[in-house]
Amino acid sequence: MRNEKMIHALGNCINKCNYCGDACLDEENVKMMVTCIRTDKVCAEVCSTLNQLLATDYKDVDDLIKYCIKVCNACADECEKHEHDHCKECAQACRECARVCEAHLA
Repeated sequence: MRNEKMIHALGNCINKCNYCGDACLDEENVKMMVTCIRTDKVCAEVCSTLNQLLATDYKDVDDLIKYCIKVCNACADECEKHEHDHCKECAQACRECARVCEAHLA
């Protein structure tokens, strides 16, 4: 499959962001987690859109890849502010996804 490494990284990021956003809702101070939840949701959506497009033969996706890198890094930055394991795992998946996307553009 074309773009298999990036599709895998995107899928992992989508799963970790969705899990993190949901787990944040169970935290004691949910109000403190609002930005994390919103960023998780946006990151999962952007990665999902890119993931779907990569499964097609459509070629003009570089701008979306660049935006995905930006959103993944923003999500990682936000998650790294928190000590929860789900946030740490999400940040790691987002950084890896951004790295794989950057390598694809290189």
